Amino acid sequence: MTTSDLYYTLALLKVEGVGDIVAKKLINHCGSAERVFKAKKSNLLAIDGVGEMLFKNLQNSSVFDMAQSELRFIERENIDFAFYQETHYPEKLRHCIDSPTVLFQSGNIDLQNRKLISIVGTRQITSYGADFTRKLIEDLTPLNPVVVSGFAYGVDIVAHHTAIDCGLQTIGVLAHGLNQIYPKMHKKYIGKMEQNGGFMTEFWSSSSPERENFIRRNRIVAGMAEATIVIESAEKGGSLITANIANDYNRDVFAVPGRSSDRYSQGCNNLIKTQRAHLLTSAADIIYMLNWELEEKNRKPVQKQLFVSLEPEEQKVYDFLQKNGKELLDIIALECEQPIFKISSLLLNMELKGVIRPLPGKLFEAV
Repeated sequence: MTTSDLYYTLALLKVEGVGDIVAKKLINHCGSAERVFKAKKSNLLAIDGVGEMLFKNLQNSSVFDMAQSELRFIERENIDFAFYQETHYPEKLRHCIDSPTVLFQSGNIDLQNRKLISIVGTRQITSYGADFTRKLIEDLTPLNPVVVSGFAYGVDIVAHHTAIDCGLQTIGVLAHGLNQIYPKMHKKYIGKMEQNGGFMTEFWSSSSPERENFIRRNRIVAGMAEATIVIESAEKGGSLITANIANDYNRDVFAVPGRSSDRYSQGCNNLIKTQRAHLLTSAADIIYMLNWELEEKNRKPVQKQLFVSLEPEEQKVYDFLQKNGKELLDIIALECEQPIFKISSLLLNMELKGVIRPLPGKLFEAV
């Protein structure tokens, strides 16, 4: 996307009555934002949803002054940007009808051929939630996922911190422009975030962290990832909105269960109870449901170890696979007389120990 393309796109987004859905419809029809402004009235009125009032609003030249002002900020601060038609725009987000036309970003973000998960939850995270978040990300580290969250207090910042500690890329999706950070207390984390991923936002430098912006932000968090994971949530909360959006986008949603008496488990328990989320007890559940496999570059060379310590249940699974060769997870669970969730956890532990490996089609074999 050239500077000129960005200029006209910014101007289009400031036209009254033009949101992301209409903007993309106009650009797709005309070929570019510049051509939208130069299109004949008859051509524009032929587009479904475009009427006389919108055509009149397109004649308002003040939108170009606003676009020029924002463009100066982008160039001065060396802000990166991704247009929805470009390859470096988040692939899954591109297919969401209301996704941002342009995303602004800072840091070292690389989403090409990467697994993305969004981790959300309460700002009032408990020790249980924090421990679960850390263990989950640590166990997923061999699969090298990108961890997406909202850079808020609680679950968000624990997820970002843990991803950085594990050497993973992490992205904070902001509800305001890149000229500020909210909450201000998190300014001290900017450097590490940008070294290990960075920030994304659809908001201009003139935008402040207003309430409605967080809801708009949540659709990006949900839309760009393969799955949204809710760690802890009260009966009502922003993370439940993100989970609902993820469901609307036909994404997998996971929720961590808790005691019925725990305030910050009520939202997760309700998601599971109403079948709007998979029950999440360990990283193995995500690996199984998303059918993830270790990337070749992260797969350790296969080498049998003479003295690997296996638990009795792991030894039973290993002996079965050695005897029978490649087998489906369901068959392993049946023959080893264990529930699937337990077998999934055992298989993940054994994979990390280097004694079994996953194969396409949810097959596993002994090394």
